Order: sequence, then C-alpha cells, then structure tokens
Amino acid sequence: MPEGQDRTPLYQAIHNERYSRQNLIKQIEEKTNRRLIVYFSNIFSPFGSINRNDIAPFGDLLMDINKDVDLDLLIHSGGGDIDSAEKIVFMCRNKCRGFRVIIPQYAKSAATLIALAADSIVMGYTSELGPIDPQISITLRDGKMLTRPAYSYLQGLKMIRDEIKSDPSFIQSYLPLLEQLDPALLDYCNKSIERSKRFAYKWLCQYMFKGDTKKAATAAAKLNDVDKYIMHGVVIDSKEAKTELGLEVDELSPDDLIWQAFWRLYCQYEVDTRKLGVNKIFESNKVHLTLT
Repeated sequence: MPEGQDRTPLYQAIHNERYSRQNLIKQIEEKTNRRLIVYFSNIFSPFGSINRNDIAPFGDLLMDINKDVDLDLLIHSGGGDIDSAEKIVFMCRNKCRGFRVIIPQYAKSAATLIALAADSIVMGYTSELGPIDPQISITLRDGKMLTRPAYSYLQGLKMIRDEIKSDPSFIQSYLPLLEQLDPALLDYCNKSIERSKRFAYKWLCQYMFKGDTKKAATAAAKLNDVDKYIMHGVVIDSKEAKTELGLEVDELSPDDLIWQAFWRLYCQYEVDTRKLGVNKIFESNKVHLTLT
C-alpha cells in the first residue's frame, strides 16, 4: 500500500501539518544522504528551554539511528540547562557515525554548546549562535523568578567592593544589599562559568578541533568573554563563527537548494508551533512528539 493510504482521510487531514513536515524531512534526507532529526522550541515561551523533559523525546528520535549513519540535528532554541544539553550530546554522539548541527535561525546559549559538540555546523544568512556565558535564575522575595548572567552577579559585587574601597561611607547605602547576598550564589556563579568553558573545551577538542587543545581553549574563552560579548543575546553569525572563532561552519548561500529546503522546514515549524500552541516539537521522518 502506498505511503499514507493506510491513514483514514479525516486523520490525515487533522495531522496534515505533521505529515507535510515529515515528507520534507524525507526529501532532505534523500538529498543529503544523512538522517535528520528536529528539535524546535518556542523561544518566546518560558517552558521552551532545554531541560530534562527533553531526554525521553530524544530517546524516541534516536531509536532507529545506528552507528553507520551520519546524523543531522536541526535545532531552534534559546538555550537552557547545560547538563540537559550535554545529555543530548551524549545521546546523539552514541547513536551515529558523524554528527552535524543545522541552525536555520536561532541557537543560543546551551543550544550553541550543543552545536560546538558537532563535527560541523550548517549556517546561512539567517543563522545565529550566541555567547555561552551561563544565566542564573533566583527566586525573589515576592516569588518571581529573576534571571541574570552569572558574570553580572560577580561584577555587581566587584563594583560595590570598589566603590566602598574608594569611599567607605558607601557601605551604609550598600549594607541592605550585602546582607541579602548569598555566598553560595557567588560560588555557584563561578562554578557555572567554569562548567560552560569546560563543556565547550571538552567537545571542541574531541571532535570539531580534534585534539587541538590551544584552539579549543581559545574558542571557549572567547565565547565566554563578557567584554567581547557584553550582552547574552549578541548575534554571532556564520562569518564570525568561522573566521573569528575558528569553528567548522558550512556556510550555505540563500540560493543553495539544500539551504532552501532547511529554511522551508524551519518556516513550517515556526508557523505550526504557534498554530498548535505547543512549546516544543521533536520530529523525525517517523517520530512526532510535542511538549505543551
């Protein structure tokens, strides 16, 4: 029976967006001779970040991948939990021969870290990576969550210390803030910064830079440099990723047929994610999972 004819007409119509995307995934796989899986998140949702809930869906995505296969991961994410990001890397790396990350538009923070663990990164004129300086969330007295770069907490303390040193009378103004300061938070900030650097260094050494420890250390340090990238949302485009950071980037032009296929697939996810009201879509040519 031809593919699709085993589905009833109403079922096919209800899930038409999914089957359209999966057909496009198959077409891309035929052109690249690689397997393709997709991790697409709603970057405007507070529940769209990379976290432990992603692990089981990735297990399904990778179920029929084997060591003789080259794998592409198309990712659209604003980042999230670094430990979950590394778990995803371990899972992908253990299930394939070669690993490539496709960034049609947006892969920031922990999603950038996932890209650094690939053999190469596919980017176009709409693609962007970002700095890997970790973000720390704390709960305020009113119960609201506040997220700030780890460096900001440390630099804020340094600024207070310098002002008090230059004029001890400032201590009276800063005393209420200093009394609320949690030493454990400062320790956590320092450790988070080091964790991010070690993640980048480890995987760059192992794959993209293949044992070039100096090159890996330089790239990891640059990506974590808040003087170079003063804001966490700074755009790192394909040219900067390739020339300044030395990453293995396959730059595809807008008229490249493979790029156009990736972009068409991205646009379908962008529209369907909002239409369906979901936070994430995990998809392959066979698997379809959503998190709401």
